[in-house]
Amino acid sequence: MRLLNLLSIFAIPAMMSIILIHGYFKGVNIYEAFIEGAGEGFKTALKIMPYLIAIFLAIGVLRKSGGMDFLVGIFAPLLKPLGIPAEVLPLAFIRPVSGSGALAVLRDILQHYGADSFVGRVASIMMGSAETIFFTMAVYYGAVGIKKSRHTAAAALISHIAAVIASVYICRWFFR
Repeated sequence: MRLLNLLSIFAIPAMMSIILIHGYFKGVNIYEAFIEGAGEGFKTALKIMPYLIAIFLAIGVLRKSGGMDFLVGIFAPLLKPLGIPAEVLPLAFIRPVSGSGALAVLRDILQHYGADSFVGRVASIMMGSAETIFFTMAVYYGAVGIKKSRHTAAAALISHIAAVIASVYICRWFFR
């Protein structure tokens, strides 16, 4: 355990040193490469900012307007036969849009139901097995200027639904 702690302390400085030494021996002007990369990163951040603002605004409106409660009310009876608890539906709806929003919902679920409850376990598995689809698409597609995402959103949403259903069945299989 002591060795692992020591390795974790020196991992990032060692990696940075290896990169700098490798660049030096390859004849790369490290400072110029850093400045160029930082400039490109800033341009990328400016390019994707409208997409990020739209996503965060949509999440805020959905949560504050009661739209999330409305969605849960509609989908809870439909998903009950699949065994999906209504308490995890807010997480299932927010997770494709926002990682930090999903983390807040997960925290609320764990505080209210407990980490060892069925709902807490399902929510934890769901959080780890799903992705922030629209945020990821906004960042990566916005960074390279892709306007038409073709089938990406549909395929990603299908995988998200599979992750939600699988999290319930995995939790039942392991913990009941």
